[in-house]
Amino acid sequence: MASVLPDLAPLRSSPDFRLLFYQGTVTFFGSFMAMIALPLQIKHLTDSPLAVGAMGAVELVPLVVCGLYGGALADAVDRRRMILLTEAGLGVLALVLLVNSALPHPLLWPLYVVAGGVSALTGLQRPALDSLMARIVPHDQLTAAAALNGLRYQFGAIAGPALAGLIVAYAGYAAAYSLTVAGFLVSVLLCLRLRPAPPVRGAERPSLRAIAEGARYAWSRPVLLGTYAVDLAAMLFAFPNAVFPFLADELDAVWALGLMYAAGAVGSMVLGLTSGWVSRVRRHGLLVICGAGVWGLAVAAAGWTTDIRLVLLCLAVAGAGDMLSGLGRATIWNQTIPEALRGRLAGIEVLSYSVGPQLGQVRAGTMAGWTGTRTALWSGGLACVASVAVLAALLPKLISYDAATDEDALRRRAEKEPEPSTARA
Repeated sequence: MASVLPDLAPLRSSPDFRLLFYQGTVTFFGSFMAMIALPLQIKHLTDSPLAVGAMGAVELVPLVVCGLYGGALADAVDRRRMILLTEAGLGVLALVLLVNSALPHPLLWPLYVVAGGVSALTGLQRPALDSLMARIVPHDQLTAAAALNGLRYQFGAIAGPALAGLIVAYAGYAAAYSLTVAGFLVSVLLCLRLRPAPPVRGAERPSLRAIAEGARYAWSRPVLLGTYAVDLAAMLFAFPNAVFPFLADELDAVWALGLMYAAGAVGSMVLGLTSGWVSRVRRHGLLVICGAGVWGLAVAAAGWTTDIRLVLLCLAVAGAGDMLSGLGRATIWNQTIPEALRGRLAGIEVLSYSVGPQLGQVRAGTMAGWTGTRTALWSGGLACVASVAVLAALLPKLISYDAATDEDALRRRAEKEPEPSTARA
């Protein structure tokens, strides 16, 4: 059992990681609460799949700009201050949602403004959070820290949507947004207790040149490029969340709406809790490809079936596939990216992780408006599988990636190992 259950060593050894773990648990729960309430409120105000899908378009540009700039900024400023300020900004935006929902006639445009603002602040914050882990967690506990971070995220992704659907249905949008505001207040108080995390001496100032340097490195690495491209294609064609409210109506299962949003996280958590075998895998590129293929096939199956129980099962399988692909991507990134470029590459990672779902919302909402909800699901799932197959053929180095023989992985490993004379001393 010890080889299967999560390793809690980072929580015991690192006070800062412990603070961020608790902060993230609270934040993710509140954020997912708002993430579900926001599209539901847009649907309530407009009854339009296109209007719900347009939220992804509003979020796209801020995410692209701030994600790239946030990566360069994370290498040049105090990361603790950056996390604190962006977290406080997210709390203010949650307060705007609460005030708007309390109006006699809530307005539509503030919902899109907040969606764009949340996207911008998330793009700024995530590279700082990602690049801080290696500083506050002992090197031999980084894998355990990543697993705990994943479980923290999945807890929010399961509990937040499941409760959001019930709270909105029985207590209204204001109650859901109130919990989000309270969560960010607690989060800011926890972030205040973090130790400063100043940049390394001689760190390059954030600039277009610094961003371009990171982009050139990513473009020069077919394996890295493949991880970004596969994730982007999978999310673009098969991200289903925008159509869940309409799918629940068609299946006469409004009660299951929150479960639809949570099902993928349940599948991810099941795989995460049984992922010990992944540490013995060397061909992580295959994990990326196979996981994305499972994601696409499962989303397509969810569009074909009319049984809500099978829909939820398919969405859970899709989440497990996404988790499998994510484990492969994260391992390749951590094994091969030079330390000097981690902040900027984390910014590019934000784009590959987040831009795809935003574009996917636009695609799914538009497709559902033209052809129907279920057609938007199964056609997107098949398009995902086809695009992943094409990328695998165009990027053979991703398929052949082997941690034991890849030059960049070996170079990064050698940089972390002590010199022989140092080891003898």
